[in-house]
Amino acid sequence: MTSTVFFKGIGVAVLVAATLQACAPMKPPNPPASPPPALNDTAWTLASLPGTALPPTPTSRPTLQFEDGRAAGSDGCNRYGTDFKAIDGKLELGPQRMSTQMACPPPQQQIALAFNRVLDEVRGYRIEAGSLLLLNAGGATLATLAAQPSTLAGTAWQVTGVNNGKQAVVSVITGTELTLQFGADGKLQGSGGCNRFNGSFSEEAKTLRIGRLAGTRMICPEPEGRMAQEAQLLAALESVASARREGDKLELRTATGAMAVSARLAPPAKP
Repeated sequence: MTSTVFFKGIGVAVLVAATLQACAPMKPPNPPASPPPALNDTAWTLASLPGTALPPTPTSRPTLQFEDGRAAGSDGCNRYGTDFKAIDGKLELGPQRMSTQMACPPPQQQIALAFNRVLDEVRGYRIEAGSLLLLNAGGATLATLAAQPSTLAGTAWQVTGVNNGKQAVVSVITGTELTLQFGADGKLQGSGGCNRFNGSFSEEAKTLRIGRLAGTRMICPEPEGRMAQEAQLLAALESVASARREGDKLELRTATGAMAVSARLAPPAKP
């Protein structure tokens, strides 16, 4: 009788323990770590570089764009390009980086040299609050870059080159000013160097469509070639199929990839 009670007691104890374990709250598993945001199809402008003073405005600051396995941009003086790999927060540039070889004033040259050292030393990246942090092998921040706006809405530009319709992009005639203003409402307006014009535009990703443009009809014969330049600008704008914005520069290209119009960001209007 005693032996029977003893085994029944063990059975009850096991049953109670199993019941308590089943009723105990389950600890949720740790959520998997989120992978770092992808770098492909992103564009950035240098915001800070420890130990190097940058111009007060982003104009002509170094840029970095990631597209189709290529990293390219301006170091503030010369254009560069190389392959890149970005996996799990690690970033590899190279092994070879091609660059133009222009000479620049000392302040620009100093920034370019410092930025190229960053590109040599970068081994990782992190994106925080819309900024790209380039990291060395130990995880220290080498440089911080700000996300570059991709839209044209709400921007104003000064035209620097126009396709003349003869398979050549020519500089703007001295003494004339050609402008573009992309409104937040989808309206495009500007100056052809003599007459004002307006129309509409639509953009999606890098695709840009400009509707038929209409303008005033003043005659401005001086300087020579002014009216022809204006006609070339309007024709070039209506041929645009894509836009590429990098730092303070803008390239508008045709469906075949030919340059239609080049421009630089207009300085802020004085109060």
